[in-house]
Amino acid sequence: MSKPLISALAQFAAATAGRNMTKAAYVAVTAGVLGMVLLTDKRAQEAHGWVSSLLWTCLAYFVFEWLVRLRHMVRQGRLSLYMSSSAGLVDAIGALAVPAALLLGAEPKTAWLLSVLWVLKVVPGIPGLRQLRRVLVLESGPLVSVLVIFLMVVFLASVAEYFLERDVQPQTFGSVPAALWWAVVTLTTTGYGDAVPVTPLGRLVAAAVMISGLGVFGLWTGILATGFAAETRRDNFLKTWESVSKVPFFAALGPAAIADVTHMLRTMELPARTLIIRKGAQGDCMYFIAAGEVEVELPGKKVQLGEGAFFGEMALLGNNKRGANVSTTKVSRLLVLDLVDFRVLMARHPDLAETIDAEARRRALENK
Repeated sequence: MSKPLISALAQFAAATAGRNMTKAAYVAVTAGVLGMVLLTDKRAQEAHGWVSSLLWTCLAYFVFEWLVRLRHMVRQGRLSLYMSSSAGLVDAIGALAVPAALLLGAEPKTAWLLSVLWVLKVVPGIPGLRQLRRVLVLESGPLVSVLVIFLMVVFLASVAEYFLERDVQPQTFGSVPAALWWAVVTLTTTGYGDAVPVTPLGRLVAAAVMISGLGVFGLWTGILATGFAAETRRDNFLKTWESVSKVPFFAALGPAAIADVTHMLRTMELPARTLIIRKGAQGDCMYFIAAGEVEVELPGKKVQLGEGAFFGEMALLGNNKRGANVSTTKVSRLLVLDLVDFRVLMARHPDLAETIDAEARRRALENK
């Protein structure tokens, strides 16, 4: 075996040993799930041969992936931790579920249905999943409280409908469990129409249940939306704080002042060769460069500003017309300070106002 091939296999095994999904793993999951779906389609009988081969290939990859990770964890002395983790359990299920079903005597078509569990491998790579988990943990109290209200309404409504409708509709509301089905369908506002109260009091209870369903799901939605909004503000604050703390212009500020500045700034991620400011436009904000570089087009020359510099303050201090075109030269992250916040910040921190004013006078002299 040639050295380049051995090196490539070693790199592939090293990437597979990591906890993250590789491109090959995404391909295997996609191909495997599609193959499972095709295997259930009677109209594609002639394709079942190569579909089975595809599924076995995907299974072989997941077994290889699992074994490589087991070997890697044994070397690091973390085998028990990996085996008990959610990632380890998912890897084990992905490698063993289908073979175990086949060994236990399940039909191949039935056993391959377990390949749908391969989609669990992509869960850790879903953006925002960690944020969702944090929201569910932080808001678990209110969410459980609303769940209790939901269960109480379902049970009370089912007992009430059983009492009111059992003599009129014994087949539909002849027992509390049968009425529970109606209560769940009604409270979730699904309304299949397979069970409908016919007595006046029964319909009155049904109306109250439907209104309660709107309130319950409205509460759940409001709790989750508020939790997500709070987490988003928190993440944005932390990211902006990190960017602000890296700007030398704010280095002399204390934590309280940086927090004050962070609340006022918003972050912009821009690709290279993006026009930020157009000459002659109305100026309503200034910019701090947290990362990257911008180019200022002045009469007869171009000036590059790097990380830690700021620009756009001239329009906020005097004439509110932009005096030059400014564009990014590389991928850049900018912190934007709007005019209203600029004035508030300058009033709260006179030292920053003096620094910005001195820099503006220096640039005005250079531009003459």
